[in-house]
Amino acid sequence: MKLLFASDIHGSAYYTNRLVELVEQEKPERVVLLGDLLYHGPRNDLPRDYDPKQVIPALNGMQDKILAVRGNCDAEVDQMVLEFPIMADYAVLYLEGRMVFITHGHQFNEENLPKLGKGDVLIHGHTHVRAAADRGDYFFLNPGSISIPKGDGIHSYMVYEDGVFTTKDVAGNVLETLDIRR
Repeated sequence: MKLLFASDIHGSAYYTNRLVELVEQEKPERVVLLGDLLYHGPRNDLPRDYDPKQVIPALNGMQDKILAVRGNCDAEVDQMVLEFPIMADYAVLYLEGRMVFITHGHQFNEENLPKLGKGDVLIHGHTHVRAAADRGDYFFLNPGSISIPKGDGIHSYMVYEDGVFTTKDVAGNVLETLDIRR
């Protein structure tokens, strides 16, 4: 199974269109969105081509592929215009026999861990900072932000395939990998 993870679009029509192109190139079975889809929030600058009304049809066009969780900037009014569910605080997948806990990161994160077993995986966005780490007891991943990256300023997303998470910049260059098949 191939999955594409993206987080923190924050209403950028430019980076949403780039995401659509990446989905066409990568050809994942599912696109996992880690929240903060339509609005920039009070602590962020406006992203490039901020236009939530343009983001809506682009995301709805991929609705059959999307699994999404709610970010701290997502609201019930957003659910009224999006044709896929976004209001869950987390989702759970099973990959390579491991539980993968997917959330935005404003509630569950490394300071407030969900119930994880040895070797489970925590994936969240929210910080806009990429991460791919084996913490010994669990794996931690963050694809960074596709539209408003913090830290090194690299716009990024993540792909899962065959037990390996690969973080890439929006040009498709590999930034880091994490193999969870230990």
